[in-house]
Amino acid sequence: MRPMSLGQGGPQQQWDPWKPNSQQPWNSGGSGQSPDWAALADASEARAKRRRLLFIGGGALATVAIGTAVAVAVVSANGSGGEASPGVSSQVPGGSDIDIPSPTGTVPSFAPTSAPPPLDPKDFIASAKKDKAPLSPDILFPGTQLTMGETVYKKGPTADTENCASAAKSTLPKVLDDNDCTRLIRVTYTKDDVAVTVGVAVFDTEAQATRAKQQADKKSIVKSLSGGGVKDFCSGAVCRTTTNSYGRYAYFTIAGFTAGKDVTTKDKAVFSTGDDLQTFTVRQIHRRGQAQASAAANE
Repeated sequence: MRPMSLGQGGPQQQWDPWKPNSQQPWNSGGSGQSPDWAALADASEARAKRRRLLFIGGGALATVAIGTAVAVAVVSANGSGGEASPGVSSQVPGGSDIDIPSPTGTVPSFAPTSAPPPLDPKDFIASAKKDKAPLSPDILFPGTQLTMGETVYKKGPTADTENCASAAKSTLPKVLDDNDCTRLIRVTYTKDDVAVTVGVAVFDTEAQATRAKQQADKKSIVKSLSGGGVKDFCSGAVCRTTTNSYGRYAYFTIAGFTAGKDVTTKDKAVFSTGDDLQTFTVRQIHRRGQAQASAAANE
């Protein structure tokens, strides 16, 4: 009987590289026969395919393990009772709408409040009952000179009397008496050859001072005050006079030339001097009210 050659005859055992003691596709016994290269190639491809399957399976398992670790870490960091690390947002991922309570749980509310209205300075100079601050010529007209804008006036003599009529002339004494004037303070200021005397009449109420202003006419004149280096003025010459009131005070001015000449409408220096002293006087009376209002507010 003729011996069978490779590839012929009865069934041959297939080589399985992963099965122990499986038959190799060639004889290892040195018979001189060539290996079956096709079988070897098939076996190599089978091995590579199995390795790829093992790598894919192992990677999937590793991914699952990492995902589990991250999930555990997130739960551990944001679980109940834990505090987030500094710099880490406490916002829940995924944009979920969750109400996060404030640290105190409630928002404090405050009842509406309003500050009391400021005190009106004029209330304190409207009547003798409130107007209790000290009063004198040097308090009302302090210093030795007065500056109004760019003009400097030199302060002259002062006078203070409770006999108001004695410091007035023409129709003014009666006006002062009829309205119960309690005090008349006077002061004179000079600038070059112009002099002005301011007279401040004090009453108990604002109503009395207002009536005195209304009853005064062009002949209601306060006496000019000279002396202390100031020549007599407005004794017989024509001078410019004004009348006004603020609070319980009525104030009058008489302005003219120390040389005794008459004042005309062209003498702007005389008019501006009288206006400056009117303005300063009402400011001083108002400041008196401000000081007393401020003191009362701080009590």
